[in-house]
Amino acid sequence: MPDVDLVGVGKRFGDGSRSVLALAPIDLAIEHDEIVAVVGPSGCGKTTLLRIMAGLTTPSEGQVTVDDRPVWVDGRPNGDAVGELAVVFQEANLLPWMTVEANVALPLRMRGVGRAERLARAAALCDLTGIGGFERRRPAELSIGMRQRAAIARGLIDSPLVLLLDEPFAALDALTRESLNLELQRVWIERPCTMVLVTHSISEAVFLADRVVSLTARPGRVAGITDVPLCRPRSLDMQHTTEFQGLVRRVRKLLEDEA
Repeated sequence: MPDVDLVGVGKRFGDGSRSVLALAPIDLAIEHDEIVAVVGPSGCGKTTLLRIMAGLTTPSEGQVTVDDRPVWVDGRPNGDAVGELAVVFQEANLLPWMTVEANVALPLRMRGVGRAERLARAAALCDLTGIGGFERRRPAELSIGMRQRAAIARGLIDSPLVLLLDEPFAALDALTRESLNLELQRVWIERPCTMVLVTHSISEAVFLADRVVSLTARPGRVAGITDVPLCRPRSLDMQHTTEFQGLVRRVRKLLEDEA
């Protein structure tokens, strides 16, 4: 049984003649502890698809199930399914008046977990994501990259079955982005979970994912799925190999053929 299963998921915005079909019906099964990256041109519905999975945007048709439980019931998000998910957005969205550890521990606080336990778990995740020692700082004192590390730590704090990442490194410079790609891979190796990553970067998708899903221009539909049979851990030097570059070209060709 896949952790996430999309069957005929589509989205239309608006009504009547002025409505816009953003996503054509999409079928996709995502297996346990698999990393799946979704790429495609701007406006193809990548983020819309992720938001439908997260229970944030209602689908116009089809259904998403997480651990065999529907995300949507009668047009409303199902808490049992959504509770298995965590989302990391392009902006870290940390609360500026809280410390890093308080931000990371916030999901546990909302569930009523005791202070000692939630701070201990937050400290462990700060260490795991490379921001140990900055737990008492405020978000304004951190770089953008460190704030994104805190957002990833917060996403993992409640041990989600599925972590959804919407362009989490898009605002970073190239060197910091590469560093965080390595960090995200290391975190996944040490604490595996199912991940769905939306990104504009084909090389980032191939570097991190087990499979890359290529979407067409709007209305987004699956142009093809590329398996990435590269061993882990993957190094930055691997990106210069013939095998890696061949996979990048394969994904790019799928997008160009559908342009």
